Amino acid sequence: MPASESYPDDLLYHREHDWARIDGDEAVLGVTWYAVDALGELVHYEPPAEGASVRKDEPYGEVESVKAVSDLISPLSGEVLEVNAKVVGAPETVNEDPYGDGWLIRIRMSDPSERDALLDVAAYRQVLADS
Repeated sequence: MPASESYPDDLLYHREHDWARIDGDEAVLGVTWYAVDALGELVHYEPPAEGASVRKDEPYGEVESVKAVSDLISPLSGEVLEVNAKVVGAPETVNEDPYGDGWLIRIRMSDPSERDALLDVAAYRQVLADS
């Protein structure tokens, strides 16, 4: 069952509809409800390799839905520490729980100051309202 629309207050958001949950020098990344709703049911997730580097504002993997294939844009730079194997095996997990079990990767940030460019929930909601 698809998740209902939500944008948790404890996350930071990227204009490309990705989110980051930051804890110290690590961050868990995923896609927002808006992205999931726009894509429709996910059928494939192509993650980066563990140990790979991701760069802010650049693609790090892709998701395929019944509608389209879309690049995942990283909101932060860093080294991939973990890929969510549950989503690799069951991509629809992102549709059901985009902020919980549907997270995509965990990274060690290479430039923690990049978080300053991310949006809080109010600013992200304004991006959605303006689009």
